[in-house]
Formats: sequence, C-alpha cells, structure tokens
Amino acid sequence: MADHYYSNNPSASHNRKLWDAVLRGQTYRFVSDAGVFSKNGVDYGSKVLIEAIDVPSGASVLDVGCGYGPIGLTAARLAGESGHVTMIDVNSRAVELARENASVNGITNVTILQSDLFEGLGQERFHMVLTNPPIRAGKSTVHAIFEGAYERLLPGGTLWIVIQKKQGAPSAKEKLESLFGDVEEVTKDKGYRIFRAEKKI
Repeated sequence: MADHYYSNNPSASHNRKLWDAVLRGQTYRFVSDAGVFSKNGVDYGSKVLIEAIDVPSGASVLDVGCGYGPIGLTAARLAGESGHVTMIDVNSRAVELARENASVNGITNVTILQSDLFEGLGQERFHMVLTNPPIRAGKSTVHAIFEGAYERLLPGGTLWIVIQKKQGAPSAKEKLESLFGDVEEVTKDKGYRIFRAEKKI
C-alpha cells in the first residue's frame, strides 16, 4: 500500500525542505520531508485556521494531527510561557519534524508525541483542541477526532477545526452539533470553513 501522510512510519525516501513562513505576524522556519502532509509549505487550510484561532494566554492546548507543527507551534507562541501545547500525530516522521521545528524556532512550551488518535495522551484535559483533520483517512477517523476532542476538553473549552465545504463540511458540522450543541462558523475563505464548538459547562 502506498504511504499516506497518516501512515505510522512513512517509507518514502527523504527529501527534506527548509523554508520560512509568516504566521500571525511572526516568522517561523520549518523543516519538512517526504511522507508528511503539505511538505512544500503550510497549506491554505492550516493558514486560515491559524489566523482564526483565539488562544488565551496561559491556555492548555491540544493539536491533533500536528504534522510538522505549524498550527501547534503558532498556538504555543500565542499561549505564552504560561501556556502549553501538546501536539500529537500518528506519523513518526511528522513528529520528529515537529520536534525539530520547535527547537529551530526556540519554542519550549510544547510536548510532541506520536499517538494514534488520542491513545498516547492519558487523562489530560485541555482548554482548546485544534485540528486540520486528515480528510483522506475517512469520515470515521475524522468523527473519532471530534468525539475524542469533546471528551478531552475541560468544561467551557473549545474545539476549532478547518474543513473544506467540498470535503464534508456540512456533515462535519452535523456531527459537531450532535456532540456540542451550537457550532459557530467563525470564518470561511476559498471554500474552507472554520468551526468553533464550545463544551458547555
């Protein structure tokens, strides 16, 4: 079977790339590689999510499917030294890159773990969960991310997701509404939707 960016251990030959990106007004340097999602640059959906998220200072944040790290590392800077971001991905190569990128950018308030969905997390709860879900992994995987996020949010915590209308935004919103009740569409941009769902106290 061909590798996917949600493979545990990609076998694709290494092809490392290095570039800079400006996210939320700050410059980041990223290293990527073959076998990970959006290896040639931060994808548009992640950029839309990054621009939309409201990360309070001191927040405890979980980035699900972190890839090489743009969403989680931006959130870590936004959360400040008193905040903390846990970043998880099933892809071992992505996790290694995310750790490298945290170091390259001098970001220390992160924990980066290889985890199949939420299995590596234990019982920790979070103020926020962020995800650009792996649509190609299938609806059942995407919905499992939503369900697991709900379970791991503190009361009053929020889940933020980005999803394209043509890749299932309406059904994703329905699933989120079944878990959270009201779901806010924060913004839309070039077919991408940002949904914010709050876990009621």
